[in-house]
This record gives sequence, structure tokens and C-alpha cells, in this order.
Amino acid sequence: MKNILRKYFGFSNFRPLQEEIVIAVLKKKDVFVLMPTGGGKSLCYQLPALKMEGVTLVISPLIALMKDQVDALKVNGVQAEFINSTLTAGEIREAKERVLRGEVKVLYVAPERVAVGGFLEFLKKVNISLIAVDEAHCISEWGHDFRPDYRNMKSLKKNFPKIPIIALTATATKKVREDIVSQLNLPDPEIFISSFDRSNLNLRIVKKRNSFPKLLDILSDYRNESVIIYCFSRKDTEKLSADLCVNGYKAAAYHAGMENKKREGVQDLFIKDEVNIIVATIAFGMGIDKLDVRLVVHYNLPKSIEGYYQEIGRAGRDGVSSDCVLFYTYADVQKQLYFINQIKEEKIKRQAEKKLKRVVDYGETSLCKRKYILNYFGEEYNKENCESCESCLGDEELFDATVVSQKIISAVIRLEERFGLNYIVDVLKGKNIKLIRERGHNTLSVYGVVDDFSVEQLKEIVKSLINKKLLQRAEGDYPVLILTNEGRKFIKERNTIWLPKPEKEEVEKSWISRGDLDYDAGLFEKLRSLRKSIADEMRVPSFVVFSDVSLQEMAYYTPLDLKSFKKISGVGEKKLDTFGEDFLRVIRSYAKENNLESKEIDNAPLKVKKTAGETYNKTKKLLEKKMSVEEIAVERDITERTVISHIEKIVKEDKMIDIDHLKPAEDVFKEIEEGFQECGTERLKPVYDYLKGRYNYNDIALTRLFYEQ
Repeated sequence: MKNILRKYFGFSNFRPLQEEIVIAVLKKKDVFVLMPTGGGKSLCYQLPALKMEGVTLVISPLIALMKDQVDALKVNGVQAEFINSTLTAGEIREAKERVLRGEVKVLYVAPERVAVGGFLEFLKKVNISLIAVDEAHCISEWGHDFRPDYRNMKSLKKNFPKIPIIALTATATKKVREDIVSQLNLPDPEIFISSFDRSNLNLRIVKKRNSFPKLLDILSDYRNESVIIYCFSRKDTEKLSADLCVNGYKAAAYHAGMENKKREGVQDLFIKDEVNIIVATIAFGMGIDKLDVRLVVHYNLPKSIEGYYQEIGRAGRDGVSSDCVLFYTYADVQKQLYFINQIKEEKIKRQAEKKLKRVVDYGETSLCKRKYILNYFGEEYNKENCESCESCLGDEELFDATVVSQKIISAVIRLEERFGLNYIVDVLKGKNIKLIRERGHNTLSVYGVVDDFSVEQLKEIVKSLINKKLLQRAEGDYPVLILTNEGRKFIKERNTIWLPKPEKEEVEKSWISRGDLDYDAGLFEKLRSLRKSIADEMRVPSFVVFSDVSLQEMAYYTPLDLKSFKKISGVGEKKLDTFGEDFLRVIRSYAKENNLESKEIDNAPLKVKKTAGETYNKTKKLLEKKMSVEEIAVERDITERTVISHIEKIVKEDKMIDIDHLKPAEDVFKEIEEGFQECGTERLKPVYDYLKGRYNYNDIALTRLFYEQ
């Protein structure tokens, strides 16, 4: 099997659990596989399909994905076909004839076709060796994406009792897993549950205020990268994609209301890298099998953790570090609740409400985001710091929130724990609202007692008190705020509390964490250009030729002959014969021009060198030209504070870099130095306060760079 893996797919080793699953399938056992997106589920049935006699039947609801998967298999030298509603009657007839002649090893079909009498009779004439049910969670009404057509899968065991079934899904709770096994009538399946941990995904929450400028700020570092942005409605996708185009981005909307031809056209442009940003509805499951998506943004709140995790799973499927950003506001909850309230069946409605509450908890928790998601799926995560979510990486500035917390909790008590967050904030801010006057709440001692925080900042502080378990939202249709025992203890004992300082009313630069091979960027771009021209000529997506990971390895190892080139990850025999010389020609030419030598390649997994990433390298090059912080900010169209944050990271990685031209004047340095001696270097705010605001945060941050040397 390892020889077949290398020959057809170009990989030397299995990913976790793949080998065990393949062995179980070859023993003709029924199998259930739970493996996150990007974990290599497809290989679990594609690989044994090449070893077993006959045809492997793959049932998948992602019609848009089938052609890409079949194209990718064909490029690897595997005989594959698909049959779905996008084909003409003649094309379907031709595909069936090829199957009956034994010219196909893997056949993809849509679930609704399985129930059609004539098609079922056709399948009974076929020598089927294995049935793979992909996206198996669609069969369960407890899942996040239940599809009635999947109920047809119940008859598979009855019609093909001796043929093993492998059911695969990326997201399923314990209850959904049990339901899938039951619905498919699998009597005693082997169950494989892979870790849900996608360690290459960086998780971040952005407060949804000034959202469009923040989005532009984030996207500025992804101009040539593939990005998916999820929105709540079709109208939102069209407006946002249009706004992005006006701002110079190549973006397109993608939703279920579009004509099939137009939607396929948009998808084709995205896959061929002619449009790099797709703006899609959350409700519409995009069948995009693109390995090099570097950023997934949820512009609105998803309706479940399962759906959210599947959607962010479309980032970094090639294993390269990629970013996932969720724009969070509690106001989006009301939009989701509106549609949940349209559900007539009470049981399903309550289930949807519970799922939405878990998304809200995720958005508001200050704990590790990775740990929260893994725990949701029943997986323990024991690391104290995941080093790739905003909770673990964030340099949060704390402030003494004792007084404002006392005011908030007092307001909850005075209002008899009968009102929600917005109303309580309105009372604390002294809003002249009719309801407040009618209820007499404008006469309370807590009315208008908070004037040092804005409405939004006050809401953030309230949410922090919920995170600290001093307050909680009551269950039910109206999430009123009530006091916890910890909250009562806080008030009674007059304890001190420090909370994250609420965000200022300004756009902040996005946090980005990248980790890639320390490859030659110039060679990588030349290889990427060659890949695109070949892909365009073949009319297939770029990643079908080679993934970004393969190109990065080529640009790192610089193989100069076919023997070395064959050792690159993703280079199987078919691709070696088809593309080897074309890519080697580019590599040899570039190596000669730039005096590069080939590096020895072994089959050990590559060790990834953590680098500051492309955005930091751009800043570093300008820094080496002795440009000032202000000049770099203008040149790169980013804020001065962002430039300084780049410099802080660059200095940590390269102790030899010369930044003496940035050192503040001696008198300024000495004053700020005194502030660090008194207050320490961990946080800037105490130093700013100690110096009574005589120097801004940028001056203080720059001084810290030299003070800590």
C-alpha cells in the first residue's frame, strides 16, 4: 500500500490513522471515520480502491467538488468518473458504459441518485468493491447539515449486504456519530476518531465594530492569497464582494440563489486563482476542494460549532499555517434566532438554540479557543498554551476594573436581575429612554454613574464579568443578566478585580501568525507561475498540478534531477513523467542565475522553520534601508503601531539587525527609561501613566526595544 501511496499520490508516509483505516477497509470491514477537514479522509477510500478489484462507489452531496476530485485523481493516473445533475444524458450514458467495461476504479455520485430505481439497477450490474459515504453527518437530523436525500443511504446495506461501507465525516458529536452508524445499518463497524486538532490553523476573534475597515486591514496581508469570507445573507455576499472590488480586491459572491452556470463560473475563477476572494453565504456549503486557502473569515456569527469548524477547515488543507478570523458581536445572535424561531418542531428548535449558545460562549470566552472547540467534540486538550489562538497569543492589557465592576453588579441587583445587557448599560450610561423613565429606573442610584467608558466598552466589561463567572446570562428566550455566587462574594467582600482593557474606538491591525518553510520566495513565485499556466492549459485547478507545499519544498531543496525531484512530497510517478522536466527546467535556470545548490532530501517529515511571515519581511526590507517608522507606515499603508509590532518580532528573530537609526533622542530615552525602571517592561500603560502622558505609546514601545537589548 505504501508503494501505491508513493506511486499515485507522491507521499512517502501515511497521516495519522490512515494506515489503520486502509487495513480495516482491505479486510472488508464496515468502517466509520471521523477526521477533520484537511486530515486526509479521501485517501482512506481512494487508496484501497486501487488495490481492490472492481469499483469504489463514493456518495457525496458536494456536486461542485466532484469534478475537482475526479480531475485530481486522473492527473495522478487513477481512472475516475462522476455522475450528477451537471452532466447531460449522453455524458451520463457514456460514464455508465465506461464503468460497465471496467475502465473506472472510483465513481462519484450524488445521494439523490441512489434512490432512483433505474440507477439502482445499474449499480447492481457493477462489480462494486467498496461504498464510501462522504459527509456522513448529513444523514443525522442531530447534525449541523441534515439533508433528507441522505435518508436514501439506509437502503445501501439492504441492497449490497456483502459490500463494506466506509462512512466519513469531519464534524460530529458523540450523539451524531451514533446516529450515523444506526442510520446506515452498520452492525459492528470499526470506528476511527482522529484528533480534531488542526494545529496549522490560527484562531482569532475580532470585535465587530468598524468591521469593514478592519476587514480591509486584515486582507491587506493576503493580496495574492486565496481567501473565503462567510456572510449571513445572499444580499450581504453581493454587497461585500462589490465593496471589496471597489477597494482593489479581486472578489466574487457565491451563494445558492445564483444560477448554476454563474456559480460554477465563479468557482472556476477562484480555483484557477483569477479571483482570490470568495464571499459566500454560511448556509450554503461550498464544495471547494482548494488546498491553499490561507484565510477564512466569518463576517457574521455561524449557527453551530460544527458548521464553524467545518468551514474554517477549508483553510490550510495543505498543512501550511493559515488564519481563521471570526467577527463577533452579540447582535448577530438575534439574526440567527429569527430563523431558529421559524422552526416548527420544538425539539429541533431547542437543539438549534443550544448549538447557537455554544457559538456565543466561544465568541466570548477568554480561555484557549482551540481547547474550547476540542472539548466541544469530546477531545481533551492538555496544553496550557496552544500558541496559535488569540487567547494564548494575545498581549492583553489589563486594568483595575474594581470600581466599574461594582457599578455594573450593583445595577444588576437594583434592576432585580430582570434585564439584559443592553438595558443595564443604558441605565448605567444614563440614557434618556422612555422605557427607563416609565419604569422609574432613572431615579435609581446607578442611573448615569458610568461616564468614563463608552457604551461598547462597557458592554465588553460586562462580558468580561460573565467570563469571570461573576455574572451569567439566564436560560430562556430573554437572556437577562443574573448574579452568581462569585458575584455576590465580590460585592460583599469588596474584592479587587483586573479585567482586559476594552478596545478603543479605532481600527486595530490584524494579528497574523504564519509558519512556512524558509524557502526561496523568488523561485516559489516562478514555480507558481508555471503551475498556473499548466493548470490553465489542462483546464484544472492549480493545486491539481502541485500543492503549495510541493512548490515550497521545490523552492527549499532545489532538486536538479528527476531522481531528487521524485522525492518531493506530492510527486508521484504520473506527475513525475508529466510535469517533471518542465519544473526542473525552471529550477535549474533559477539555481544557475542565483548560485543556488541542491539540498539533500530524505523521507523524514520536514521541520518547519517559524518565520515572521511575508508581511514582516516587507517591513524588514524597508528597515534595512534605514527608513523611519513613519516612512515605513506610509510606504506599506499600515499604522505606525503595526510597524513597531513588526519590528518587535523582527528583533526577536534577528538579534543582529541594525535599528540604531530608530533610537529616540537621549533626553527622551532617559525619561522613558526611568518609567520602565519604576513600572517594568511587561505593559506600556503603567509607563504611559507614570510619565503623565508626555510621550505617546509609539515612543514608549520604541524605547523598550533599546532598553531590553
